[in-house]
Amino acid sequence: MSETVVASRVPPLVLIHGPESVLIERAIAQVSAELKLTDPQIEIVKVSGTGYEAGELPLQASPSLFGESKAVIVTDADEGNEAFQAELLAILPDAGAQLILVVAHKGGNRGKKIVDSLKAAKARVIDTPAIKSDRDKQDFTVNEFRRAGRKTTPDAIRALIEAVGSDIAELASACQQLISDTTGTIDEHVVAIYHGGKVEATGFRVADAAIAGDAGEALRLLRHAIATGLDPVPIVAVLASQLRQLVKVGAAGRGRSADLARELSMAPWQVDRARRALSGWSGDALGRCIQAVAAADFEVKGGGRDPVYAVERAILTIAAEHG
Repeated sequence: MSETVVASRVPPLVLIHGPESVLIERAIAQVSAELKLTDPQIEIVKVSGTGYEAGELPLQASPSLFGESKAVIVTDADEGNEAFQAELLAILPDAGAQLILVVAHKGGNRGKKIVDSLKAAKARVIDTPAIKSDRDKQDFTVNEFRRAGRKTTPDAIRALIEAVGSDIAELASACQQLISDTTGTIDEHVVAIYHGGKVEATGFRVADAAIAGDAGEALRLLRHAIATGLDPVPIVAVLASQLRQLVKVGAAGRGRSADLARELSMAPWQVDRARRALSGWSGDALGRCIQAVAAADFEVKGGGRDPVYAVERAILTIAAEHG
């Protein structure tokens, strides 16, 4: 990662590079605030590569009428048409004391010449990489609370990620809600009050009960979820995800949880939980369970007549396979 904090003086060229929209928005806000702090009179304008009309960049980059400094923030540079790319490249040499160019590019080959030109011109690079793996999500969540000076427990981080799911914007919003609405240490109980009813959280509770061999509790949780209007599709997805984690951790063998977590793109607590859950499981049994969940996935997505019964059957299979 090149840089995550803008220094006290914003250089003439800044490249915000990477696909994560939440991080892009924050980087733009961060640079904008730094620009205003450095020069309260600076004029800041935004230009998007999406739906670009020829001539807009040269117009916006032209000197201010009264000689004030100007900053042009260019978003979605990877989506700009040929006119956009040509005009942006043409104004790069104009960046200096009176003109600052901030360019956000989500990655990919389109507009790559812009990225290469900015890097060749020694632009400051702020990376906004995709947050995909469970470990990435854990680190992001921990940092959200750390930035706000709030203490959390590992169980709270786990519960929040399980409840909110994979959408990073929703995860960031959930963190901010807890930061704003609560005091003291944020633990699993606090997370459950705010997010315990979400479908992802319900799915994890169903999966935990089934994998532990408690068919009755798993079915009770499932039926309650369905009765409150939750869709069975994401519940099946959680079942599949939890079983895959058991297989990965079981196959990885011994080692420190932190080391295995890095190797498997999981969070350390997920490795620890999978290790605890593996008691009573064989590789063959896990294989049969994965096949049962795959069949349920097909049925809940339109391949069967009764999606709820399909999930129940998968849960009964999982619970029965637990040794």
